[in-house]
Amino acid sequence: MTGLADRLRPTIRMRLTLLCAGLFLAAGTVLLGLTYVLVDNSLQEPPGLAESDRTYATPPWNPADPATSNATITTQKVQGEVTRAALKSQEDTLNALLTQGAVALALVGAAGLGFGWLLADRALRPVHTITETARRVARSHDLTERIAYEGPRDDVKELADTFDTMLGRLARAFDGQRRFVANASHELRTPLAINRTLVDVAVRRPEATDDVKRLGESLLVVNGRHERLIDGLLTLAGTENAIVDASPLDLADVAGHVLEQAAPEARERDVGTVRRLGPAPTSGDPMLVERLVQNLVENAIRHNHGGGELTVRTRGEDGWSEIVVSNTGPVVPAYEVETIFEPFRRLGNDRVRSDRGSGLGLSIVRATATAHGGTVTAAPRPDGGLDVTVRLPGRPPPGPPV
Repeated sequence: MTGLADRLRPTIRMRLTLLCAGLFLAAGTVLLGLTYVLVDNSLQEPPGLAESDRTYATPPWNPADPATSNATITTQKVQGEVTRAALKSQEDTLNALLTQGAVALALVGAAGLGFGWLLADRALRPVHTITETARRVARSHDLTERIAYEGPRDDVKELADTFDTMLGRLARAFDGQRRFVANASHELRTPLAINRTLVDVAVRRPEATDDVKRLGESLLVVNGRHERLIDGLLTLAGTENAIVDASPLDLADVAGHVLEQAAPEARERDVGTVRRLGPAPTSGDPMLVERLVQNLVENAIRHNHGGGELTVRTRGEDGWSEIVVSNTGPVVPAYEVETIFEPFRRLGNDRVRSDRGSGLGLSIVRATATAHGGTVTAAPRPDGGLDVTVRLPGRPPPGPPV
């Protein structure tokens, strides 16, 4: 009910148009009323008019009547006829004024609607500029763009300047956040690499006992998980920006390459793979798109079960290129599907094991797709598992050579 009321509510341009037309009609109505009063006062009744003369319906004599044909026409009779003619003329004049004034008022109202529509469009043009800028920023994630409105110092100018100031603060905030994540990740890489080297050397010593080797192997697993986490954070921080240098690529080629790399892990976990790779041309950063597909495939393999299946489909349709990764596995509640795209969020206790990733895989997928102007959706399968669909803007086919 609320949605219907919102759709029926007139736009601000329509409200301004109706307000302008209403003012035209109100001013025209007042002007017509004043004109009527002034004309009525200017048409004064002739002097010496008797009350009895107002009630004459017909002349008191009839030239065809022999009884009155020779009657003397008195001054009073002539004055009565003149008075009646004056009253009739006054009534006709006032009626004509009302009729023609109403027609003119309707024309003025129609003109008010037209002029109001045009004036409202012109008045709202700066607001449309602000809206278009906001849309471009939302699509491109480019917080360096500004409205830079050059109009007079009024409310619209103040709104545009406030929006530019907000964009500047958001840009500084996001840049600071990305720099912090990138710097922290780089700083953490060095001690992790040192730890891995020291543990590896300690494990490989001839005098190392079995307990030391088991401890070293456990530390290497933990260290490897931390390294994957740092790599994920770096990738996530890098995908927050819009893709500027995009190269043409095909999702089918990327998916085929990723499936070849993931084949050993799929065989190790006893997961069968099905390829349905149709042409899906798009454009973007090849490394990030490959990481996107790699995360989807690895997630589908690691959250599967022995004897399960992984299906990868690619296709291009309606100006979009699409890749769908489906897997079998545990049943995922529909109300929890959206949480898997949040950083470090997992579903169920069986998803917290370190060998199943750092919890950033699908977050990186969504951030990468958004940076490329695409979308990511997930739907639970009735028998368990997920269908994850990534849609990216398609690349038009190359034109004929010139």
